[in-house]
Amino acid sequence: MGKTYLLLGGNIGDRIMHLRMARQKVHDLIGKPVSVSSVFETQPWGFVHKTNFLNQLIIVRTFLSPEQVMEKIREIEQHLGRIRDEKQYTERTIDIDILFYDDLILNKKDLTIPHPQLHKRSFALVPLAELEPGLVHPVFKKTIKTLLNECPDTMKVNKQEGLSTKPL
Repeated sequence: MGKTYLLLGGNIGDRIMHLRMARQKVHDLIGKPVSVSSVFETQPWGFVHKTNFLNQLIIVRTFLSPEQVMEKIREIEQHLGRIRDEKQYTERTIDIDILFYDDLILNKKDLTIPHPQLHKRSFALVPLAELEPGLVHPVFKKTIKTLLNECPDTMKVNKQEGLSTKPL
């Protein structure tokens, strides 16, 4: 059974409901979450938009392969109204990224694990550090805490108190 780290995020529509629905769909289609981070609010990364993102990390145990997880992620994103744009960075109802899958290193055309931008994004490292600061990145051989301390991204990542992390 694989352990995968999924980062959920979105900045349009009902952001809280999209996170909750994404968590539920991940549970239904990919596997049971074993750990869920707080919800964090951050500015859009790589583009400008008037609405900030809400992000949350979930750690899931799954019988699916990384490729199957990615297929299910696409289904969930489409179900929740994600419209893919030719631009890499744009607003979205929901985005789900595979940050890690066990300690696998995978480089395929449509799937790279660990996520290739992870070490440059505080909005991904902060929830990871909340749940597993001692986790070692299999490529850089550094802990998440160390990567967060070295991260060049200076955008604020604000914990949102009082938001439910439970599924629907």
